[in-house]
Amino acid sequence: MKIKAITIKDNEKYLRQVSVNVNLNDKNLKNDINVLAEFCKENRVMAMAAVQLGIPKRLVYIKNTNLDIINKMQKNEATAKEENYNEARVLINPVIIERYGLTEYWEACASCMNFMGHVKRPYKILVEYFDIDGVKHIETFEKFESTVLSHEMDHLDGILHMDIADEVLEMSEEERKLFRQSHPYNIISKVGKYQDLLQNNFEKKLKK
Repeated sequence: MKIKAITIKDNEKYLRQVSVNVNLNDKNLKNDINVLAEFCKENRVMAMAAVQLGIPKRLVYIKNTNLDIINKMQKNEATAKEENYNEARVLINPVIIERYGLTEYWEACASCMNFMGHVKRPYKILVEYFDIDGVKHIETFEKFESTVLSHEMDHLDGILHMDIADEVLEMSEEERKLFRQSHPYNIISKVGKYQDLLQNNFEKKLKK
């Protein structure tokens, strides 16, 4: 049976729930991870939060944070190997400890139909999580991987990218590809506290 993502059209209320912490001894954990892995393997996504596939647990699967490959995909120039690129990273119970810098990107989502939002995210995040072996890690995620992971972790708290976007557009996948070629991922600042930079950026826009 083909796995499908839950969308805002199907059940937005479900997507708005706060996911529960994963019990590392949960006998269903391996199956939950397999569901995420299979979906990501069969679909062109950057990552997925488990709740999007009907598993409301704090579990994230990262498939592709390689911006070079993603940009090639936008131009339909990716090789077969690049099309199948898969980092296959699983983060269990991830928590963002610190956020730095500021970036912007036109984000889309497997659960949000054709709605694309212009979202500002931290350039760098410090994350605590457990791997599939139950080992605890504290790791820094930078650049585009910070954007992707931040997006997925919002899902764990019932937040959609449209909620925090300063502009939302409705575009088909092919229209998004063209649009992103002229509106790429942009680094505003690599340093500084994310919340302060976000506030300063907002205030500057108000003064214009």
